[in-house]
Order: sequence, then structure tokens, then C-alpha cells
Amino acid sequence: MQNLIHNLKYRNHQEIGTFLGNWYANDLKEIAKEHAFSEIIPVPLHQKRLKERGYNQVTTFCKALSENLEIGYNETLLYRNVYSKSQTKKSKEARAEVNNSLFDVKYTTADSGKHFLLVDDVITSGATLEACARALLKIPNTKISIITIAYTDS
Repeated sequence: MQNLIHNLKYRNHQEIGTFLGNWYANDLKEIAKEHAFSEIIPVPLHQKRLKERGYNQVTTFCKALSENLEIGYNETLLYRNVYSKSQTKKSKEARAEVNNSLFDVKYTTADSGKHFLLVDDVITSGATLEACARALLKIPNTKISIITIAYTDS
């Protein structure tokens, strides 16, 4: 899995995201029906990082989930407003210090009461997902579920 994620994230093998999204969607079909997710929300990259990399590594994964599960995909609701260094070399303690003001939302009243499926590639400390969830919870009556492609013990 580590090699797959590395190739997806750093070597522009976006087809890996599509493959994994199709595969995971098979296992998520019943869960998706039961929880009635409104939209799939990717953890966003800062515009500078997006420009450097050229793509968000979770986009193809999210789009495959969206198509297979027939759930809307929204990459504009949640945004990252602070550029920061990659967390891959940070300790678990340093990752946990992710500032809650790194992420924010642009929402309308139509977004109220939705159940969002928040998606990231890898969960380590959970700090990034927590900061994203806090931003999404600014939307009234919001519910959030989380899925990642992988997790790490380090």
C-alpha cells in the first residue's frame, strides 16, 4: 500500500486512485446507503501545493467513489487557506499541532443539514482530518464521516 500511495502522490499515477476508489466503493455500497452521504469532500491542497504537484492525490479516488456510489463530489466547499510544508517527515507530535485555522469553508444555506464523507489519502495522527472536520462543522446541522485510503502506525 505504501508503494501505491507513493506512486499516486508523488509520481502522478492517478490511475491508482481510480482503481482504489472503484475497489473501495464495492465495500462501501451498503454503508453509503445506510448513512445517506450527501457529498464527498476531499481534503484540499493549498493552491500553491496544487500548482507545484499539478493535482490533488485524492481526486481520482473521490471521483471513483462518487461515480460508483452515486454521491455528489464537491471540491470547492472546503479549502486550505495556509500553505505549509509536507507533513511526511514530521513526528506524530508535530502532526498533532495542525492549526485549526488551516482550513475553512465557503458554504450556502443549501449546504446545511448535509452528511459529508471527508476523504484523505493517509491518516497518521488524524490532525488534518480533525481540522477539516472542524471547518465543515461550521455549516449548520452538518454530519461528517471520514474515509482514508490507508493508515499508518508511525
